[in-house]
Amino acid sequence: MTDVWPFDQERNAAAIASRQVVREGAVIRLVVHYSDDHSWAFLDSEHSDSSDWLVVGMGNVADKDPSLAQIADLPPGWIAMRSSAGGPWTRQPDPDV
Repeated sequence: MTDVWPFDQERNAAAIASRQVVREGAVIRLVVHYSDDHSWAFLDSEHSDSSDWLVVGMGNVADKDPSLAQIADLPPGWIAMRSSAGGPWTRQPDPDV
């Protein structure tokens, strides 16, 4: 956890995370910063099934993976991806927008 909260949403704001990330400790490989409401999703894969998504607090996810602070400045309407834990993040506009 960082001393200064780096995200544009509060620590207790609702976010989406896959069940695999929250309950099974899967690596977050895809982060989506939605353009419509500026909410966030933290998923274990780009093919994550929405039936596996849970609503969680942003702080809960960030505490599990402090490296998310590296992409906290991701603009709304963009995604960040990586292939492994600790791997470099690649940023791009969200192709689904």
